[in-house]
Amino acid sequence: MKAYVVDAFTCDGQGGNPAGVVLVNEVLPKERMQAIAARLGFSETAFVVFSGTSRHKIRFFTPENEVALCGHATIASYFLLFHLGQIQAGPFVMETLAGEQAVSVDTTGSVGMTQNLPVFGSTLRGSDVAPALGMAPELIGGPTGLPIQIASTGLNKIFVPVVSLEALHEIKPDFERIARISEANDSIGMYCYCLETIRGSTAHCRNFAPVVGIREDSATGTSAAALGCVLHHYGIIDPVLTERLVFEQGFCIQQPSEIHVLLKITEGAITRVEIAGRASLREVCLVP
Repeated sequence: MKAYVVDAFTCDGQGGNPAGVVLVNEVLPKERMQAIAARLGFSETAFVVFSGTSRHKIRFFTPENEVALCGHATIASYFLLFHLGQIQAGPFVMETLAGEQAVSVDTTGSVGMTQNLPVFGSTLRGSDVAPALGMAPELIGGPTGLPIQIASTGLNKIFVPVVSLEALHEIKPDFERIARISEANDSIGMYCYCLETIRGSTAHCRNFAPVVGIREDSATGTSAAALGCVLHHYGIIDPVLTERLVFEQGFCIQQPSEIHVLLKITEGAITRVEIAGRASLREVCLVP
């Protein structure tokens, strides 16, 4: 069986977040998919049931668990199908455990996908999470006054605002504490961010999700989408710019990535959420 390694959300053709992609004719047993994902060792591996139509079933696995939805593995999967000539540019429907998502591929191979509309949970205090990040509580929040917000466009994440790029890069994650706090709040991890950026983006981000076996990854599409919704919710984003949000991630681990987010706003409310990005094929390997 072939497993393709695809870098998703690349930045100027470099970096990105590697995902495994396995094309199958029918859904494999869950134990088999989990074993393959563990063997490949990427933050997520997608199993694509290719039907030859515009509708596909996709299952997503970390090395330790199945997850309902994964942005970067979706980008990787549809880029690969386009790259192999299995699909042409156009719209598609992806069936996932998080529901149906609309996916689009343009003539350059750039892939976009919808997310669920945002759901906002509770907020946490800086003192609740600072020890897990190895930082002082006063380095969380900053002049914007943003809270630590739990939110989701498919997967719950704890969104932690940090005062500066320097403070964000100096985070020393305690993965056991992050996992305990995440599990206690029905979330899969923490997405830390600041509004100071390297490339003039909307925000600079880091993702820690030890609950699902991810210590830190370089591009997290579902989290970037939800963060865009959080920033809109608190009035941080100019409404004119909601269709051109860009989130940079992975710089701390030398895998620079770029995630594009589009929010459609109708009468002040978010009515559509999309992410988009580019990808490149790294290698092909065989799995037993």
